[in-house]
Amino acid sequence: MDSGRASADKVTPRHLRRAAYLYVRQSTLRQVLENTESTKRQYALRERAIALGWPAEQVVVIDSDLGQSGASSADREGFQRLVRDVGLGRAGLVLGLEVSRLARNSTDWHRLLEICALTDTLILDEDGLYDPAHFNDRLLLGLKGTMSEAELHVLRARLRGGILNKARRGELEVPLPIGFVYDAANRVVLHPDQQIQRTLRTFFATFQRTGSATATVKAFDAEHLLFPRRPLQGSRRDPEVLWAPLEHSGALRILHNPRYAGAFFFGRTRQRHHAEVGYVSERVPREEWTALIRDAHVGYITWDAFEDHQRRLQANAQAIGADRRRSPAREGPALLQGLVVCGRCGDRMTVRYHQTRGGLWPTYVCQRAGIEHGVPICQSIPGQGLDAAIGRLLCETVTPITIDLTLAVQQELQTRAEEADRLRRQRVDRAQYEAELARRRYARVDPDNRLVAAELEALWNHALRAVADAQAVYDQHHAVDTRVPDGPTHARLRDVALDFPRLWAHPDTPDRERKRMVRLLLDDVTLIKDADGLTAHVRFRGGVTTSLRLPPALAAWPLRQTSPAVIAVIDHLLEDWTEGQIATRLNADGYVSGAGRPFYRVLVARLRRDYHLRSRYDRLRDRGLLTLEETARALGIDTGTVKNWARAGLVRAHPYNDKHESLYEDPGPARPLKMQGCKLSDPRRRPAVVPHASVEVQCEA
Repeated sequence: MDSGRASADKVTPRHLRRAAYLYVRQSTLRQVLENTESTKRQYALRERAIALGWPAEQVVVIDSDLGQSGASSADREGFQRLVRDVGLGRAGLVLGLEVSRLARNSTDWHRLLEICALTDTLILDEDGLYDPAHFNDRLLLGLKGTMSEAELHVLRARLRGGILNKARRGELEVPLPIGFVYDAANRVVLHPDQQIQRTLRTFFATFQRTGSATATVKAFDAEHLLFPRRPLQGSRRDPEVLWAPLEHSGALRILHNPRYAGAFFFGRTRQRHHAEVGYVSERVPREEWTALIRDAHVGYITWDAFEDHQRRLQANAQAIGADRRRSPAREGPALLQGLVVCGRCGDRMTVRYHQTRGGLWPTYVCQRAGIEHGVPICQSIPGQGLDAAIGRLLCETVTPITIDLTLAVQQELQTRAEEADRLRRQRVDRAQYEAELARRRYARVDPDNRLVAAELEALWNHALRAVADAQAVYDQHHAVDTRVPDGPTHARLRDVALDFPRLWAHPDTPDRERKRMVRLLLDDVTLIKDADGLTAHVRFRGGVTTSLRLPPALAAWPLRQTSPAVIAVIDHLLEDWTEGQIATRLNADGYVSGAGRPFYRVLVARLRRDYHLRSRYDRLRDRGLLTLEETARALGIDTGTVKNWARAGLVRAHPYNDKHESLYEDPGPARPLKMQGCKLSDPRRRPAVVPHASVEVQCEA
């Protein structure tokens, strides 16, 4: 009775003029559905407020946080509304079944107590009524808040401890990546779908061959192969599988997942709280994982293969990192891309390309210090001669193993083609099964139920189209993959296998394949350039080293210099052709400039000047040809008539440029006659000998 009277004495008319706020919360939706009694008890506190004198219409119920954890106020809209209204002085009483319903965090709880004390707001729970402005009540409420937070910590510790113990034994059930399922005994086994198994094995074989996740994705796309994945929503035992094109992010997830090597792991990531972005996930080094148990279940690859994949991915990632380590072979012609080390500073050298003679020529550049500190680059080395020397060295070195290498490559190509063909065949089978399933569903529907029948018919048609598309893709690739070489082709393959230098230099061999061969044989090449030439220290796999000494590389202008033979041809053609006509003639005969480009008039003129060739004008003058004015004076006519006579053939003209300007042969004694009123084609204009140049002949009317 005394405590009840003390509680009632705390309620004043000032409190009753304000509203009473009832805060209702459950931590999870499962608790909301199953622990209904607790929810009812929280709503029953409304009667306590009415008993203390608050009208029913002044009791505000806040239950928007049902299913939200009380560990933080960040995502609790209802709690934030409660704190806001208390701070604005709208609340005279805050009701909660217990402190843990209001907050599980001491920071949030004590902030609420401070605001309630400042605004003279009472707090009521199942045990009694408290005034935060009074020291004893505030001390008791603080202890309750601390105990509530400690209770949450104990619960989490118990749950976390149980999870960690099961994880250390490898018995923790976690979501499995695609390709694995749990059997009836809760053991991890391979997915029963054979197409999924074959696709994953093809994926790992492709990565083993290409050495790059991007190249693996491109290979799947080129073969039109789909990859399985689970839907984003669904339980961990959901058997549904979706098929879609392989993505780079998905390829990396699979390659980094130890599950595919048959290993159980736990604790690879951890949650860190950042003030700006909240909780973020961070990767943990392998030595700090909670558990890593090898051979815990069946896998698609061995642990050694998994470790090899990690080393390859690490090397590929370092290709864009600070140290510029080895990188996967790419499309450019630079043979030593990713393998070149500067012999002066020890940094990795990068590759630049420039257009020369109609193709890409590489240059190996050590530019890291130059970029970071603004100093001149360490050294720059033209790569064309270096790559050729390395190619000759490899041809001399690998000849004894050429046959085995070629046969292994041929066998791998055949295996890849057969595996891809099986996967495409399984895709057709799956599409046919789904089409048959859709047909049976359509056959079982009541024809009078038109809405359902129309939908099932549309699904059946869609499945039939999928069958047709899958069959078309299979037929297209099957015709190519199953082509068997005939006898002469086999003989040619054996000849190529016995002649590795010819295989290396064959124009149909892609640059990427040459670079993969280099990576199988070499670790790196260290380059040192001096005034006398270039020294290349070549380190083979296994530790064997050899050094090459190369002469100084030519500068850019000698590389782009036009051949002396072409200059000689131009010199010869200047006797009879103009510069524009010479350019046309050179292009027709297949000649190219030093830069590997076709000729044009201005280029021929520039070459003539640079090589001090005599112009066609000078050559014609040396042969005694006259200018237009000189010819007009010799014939006693004006310059316009000279041009007309030249077009009619009465005077022989020789053009000396492409502007229709000419020099003329001296007519000598046999000069054309001026015949007024006669056509220029009249034969009488061409006498054998003309006694006097001034003679004019009148034509008869």
